Amino acid sequence: MIKDHAASLSAVGWFDRVVNHAKVPRMPARFALAVLLGTLAVIFALPAAAAPVCRVDALNALPERALVHLSATVTNEAMPLVILLHGSTGTGAQMLRDSGLAATADRHGFVVVAPDGGIAAGHGFVWDIPGVQTVTGAMPPASARDDVAYVTGLIDRLVATGCVDPARVYATGLSGGGRMTSWLGCVAAQRFAAIAPVVGLRAGRPLAGEPMRPDPATCRPDARMPVLAFSGDADTTNPIAGGGAPYWQYAQVAALQRWAVIDGCSEPYARVIDARTYEQGYARCPDGASVAARVVRGGTHSWSVVDNEAMWAFLSRHRR
Repeated sequence: MIKDHAASLSAVGWFDRVVNHAKVPRMPARFALAVLLGTLAVIFALPAAAAPVCRVDALNALPERALVHLSATVTNEAMPLVILLHGSTGTGAQMLRDSGLAATADRHGFVVVAPDGGIAAGHGFVWDIPGVQTVTGAMPPASARDDVAYVTGLIDRLVATGCVDPARVYATGLSGGGRMTSWLGCVAAQRFAAIAPVVGLRAGRPLAGEPMRPDPATCRPDARMPVLAFSGDADTTNPIAGGGAPYWQYAQVAALQRWAVIDGCSEPYARVIDARTYEQGYARCPDGASVAARVVRGGTHSWSVVDNEAMWAFLSRHRR
């Protein structure tokens, strides 16, 4: 009790000094201290903002509901979200089936959404990457849907259901979807905690007049972007050594180097993952970022080059 009383007197003395220094109209110190403590008690008694509650009925009402996989371990809390983008002329339904990410989501408790691109092509769709030819050889038409606005709007609508945590949103995609994933990292970095392009890592458009280099002006994210790409060294569609279609051209290592510059990484490295897989990239990046590509020897242009568990382990380490 003596100790508590002494502490109270000390607090009164401190308040007296504050009042005297401020030269405000004086009131009895003990009364003023009581008012101060009462105010603080009211502030700290206010209830904390309620955590978002996953409203499955709201999610079920989305037009894209058939392309949303809700983890089998769904809880009332907001969950991580993986945006899964199909390859050129493919569909979201095909990508969700072929990637196996739904099963990964069930094991780890995240949401997957696999939307369709905005430009109809072949038996499916392609993505609108401004200034870059699609696989049809044509530039995206001026009337094409803005796919960046569409994807970020889809994120907003999913977050609004309470089922998605906006700090844990990630993107991955195959081939043209991998290129679109890279583009999202370039122009909408604040919306994604990390990206994992598959057989499609880019770092902006090929430089005009020197297409074996990425054009730095076309990829200037407003935040650091952790990157883990997956590819195969026998891919003849998007060869990791470069060349190929006009939209491709520069090598995967050039894309890695550009992302390393963007993320401020300073230490190149290479390591063996297993008998068929090696990883090359850059470490010592600020803010916990990293830039790397896993390459499967003999791997082709398909999701077969991906280790879903390794992808999720990488993505889940990052928050925005």
